[in-house]
Amino acid sequence: MNTLPNPHFDITITQRSKGQSAVAGAAYQSGEKLFSEYDQKTKNYSGKRGILYTGIMLPSHAPPEYANRETLWNSVEAAEKQWNAQLARRFVLALPKEVPPEQYPQMVRDYCEKQFVSKGMIADFAIHDPAPPGHNVHCHVMLTLRAMDEHGKWLPKTRKVYDLDENGERIRLPSGNWKSHKEDTVDWNDQKYAEIWRQGWADTVNRYLEAAGREERLDLRSYGRQGLDVIPTVHMGPAVTKMERRGIQTNIGNLNRDIKAANQMLSAIRKTIRGLLDWIEELVQSEKELLKEAASTDLASLLNDYLDKRKAERSEWSWSGQQKGAVRDLKSVSQAVFYLQKNKISTLEQLNAALSDVKQKASQASTGMRKAEKRMKDIAGIQNAVAVCQEHKTVHDKYLKIGWKKRQAAYAESHQEELKAYNKAYRYLKAQHVDLNVNLDALEAEYSKLQADHAVFARQLEQVQAELKPLNEVRYWVGQVVGVKKEAELRSKQSVIGKIYESREETKGRTKEKQNDPKQKERTK
Repeated sequence: MNTLPNPHFDITITQRSKGQSAVAGAAYQSGEKLFSEYDQKTKNYSGKRGILYTGIMLPSHAPPEYANRETLWNSVEAAEKQWNAQLARRFVLALPKEVPPEQYPQMVRDYCEKQFVSKGMIADFAIHDPAPPGHNVHCHVMLTLRAMDEHGKWLPKTRKVYDLDENGERIRLPSGNWKSHKEDTVDWNDQKYAEIWRQGWADTVNRYLEAAGREERLDLRSYGRQGLDVIPTVHMGPAVTKMERRGIQTNIGNLNRDIKAANQMLSAIRKTIRGLLDWIEELVQSEKELLKEAASTDLASLLNDYLDKRKAERSEWSWSGQQKGAVRDLKSVSQAVFYLQKNKISTLEQLNAALSDVKQKASQASTGMRKAEKRMKDIAGIQNAVAVCQEHKTVHDKYLKIGWKKRQAAYAESHQEELKAYNKAYRYLKAQHVDLNVNLDALEAEYSKLQADHAVFARQLEQVQAELKPLNEVRYWVGQVVGVKKEAELRSKQSVIGKIYESREETKGRTKEKQNDPKQKERTK
C-alpha cells in the first residue's frame, strides 16, 4: 500500500476584525456576484475561472431559503453584532488525482454530511481547478458557526452560567450581581475537532480510493506521527509556484527537489538494509544443524562449491552450453565472492557486522542531511516571507494609515488577498525570530554552505547504496546454496518418514491378520 504525499488541509476562521466578510468569502469561492447588506457593497467574482462545482448543504431544520448563497451569508452577517465577530469557518481540501474527477462532488458531500451537516452546521462548498487544469484541484468549504433551533432561528454562541458554591447556591459579588461565566452553546470550536475533521477527510478519501481500485491511501498525520523518517517538502506558495512553472528555479523549488531525491534514496536504503537484516535473522532462526554448517563454512568457498555443483549439473549439456552456463554463473556470483574476499567476510556473523557498519554510515549521512535540510528549509522560508512582505508592504502600510474604521474595513475588503498574504508571511518571520531587516546576504551565504554540505551527505548515501548492492548479491547466492541444502535435507527427512510410515502400516497389517485368525480368537477366549 502506498501513502499519498501529505496534502494541503487548511482550517481558518473568517473574522470581521481583520476586515473579512462572509459574503465576500462566499462570492469568491463560488465565483458569483453577491450583495452584502452589512457594508452595502457588491462582492463581484463572477469573472473567476476554474470553478467546477458549487453546492450548499442544509440540515433538516434549516430554512429552505438558506439554499440561496446571498440570503444565507447575509443572515449570518446580520446575526453577528460585534465588530470583532467570527463569521464562518473555512476549509481548503486538496483533492487527490487518483480519484476520478466526476466523483469529487459526491466525495465532498459525503464528508460534509457526516462531519458538519449532521451536527447542525450549514456547508457551502466549491470545487476549484485553477490553471493549468488538473495541477491543483481543491475544494473550499465554508461552515456556519452558530447553531439553529428547530424553527431555523440562529441561537446565541454562548450562554450565561451562574457559578455555585459548595452548597449549590449562587455566589453574590460585592457589587450585588451574581457571579457567572459564559459557556459555548456548541463545542464546534473545541480543539479536538481539528484532528477529527482531518481524520474524517482521510477516511472519506480512502473509501473512494479503494472503490476506484487504487492502492494509494491518504494519511494526514505528520510524517513524525506516522513514524516515518521523512523530511516534508516546503510549501512554495503561489508566487514561487508561478516562477517554477515559468522555468525559473528558486531556492525553495531546488530544496524540494533535493528533499524528494533524498527521501527516495533513504527509503531504498532502509528497505534494502531491513531486507538483509531479516534474511540474516531468518537464517539464524532456521534449522540449527544446517545453519551451524553454513555459519562455520567460509561463505566464499560455499559459493565456489555451488558453482562446481552447477557445473556438474550441466555435464550432459553440449560444450557450448556448458561454457555459456559457466560464464553466466561466474559473472553473477563473482561480484559477491569478490566482496566477501575483499572485506574478509567468511561467516554470517561477519556479514552481519559488515551490514551494521553500512547501516551506521547511512544513519550518519542521513542525520547530517536532515540537519542541513531543516536549516535550509527555514532559510528558504524566511527569504520567501521577506519577498512576500516587500511585495505587499505598500498595501499594508496604507491600510494602517487609514484612521476611520469603516474606511479601513472597506479597504481591507478590497485588498484582502494582499493583506492576508502579508500577515501570514510576517507571522512566519516572527516565528523564526527575525523581521524585515534580516540580513539576506548572510542567509544566502549560509544557504550555499548548507547546500554544499547536503551534496556531500548525498554522495555518502550514494556510496552506501553502492556497498549494499554486493551485499544483496551475497544474500541471493547464499540463499541459493542454503536452499539447495534445505531441499536435500527435506528429501532425506521425507524418505525417513516414508520408511517409518511403511513400517507402521506393515505392523497394523500383521495385527489385523492375527485378529482375524480363528486359532488366535480361540486362544483369546
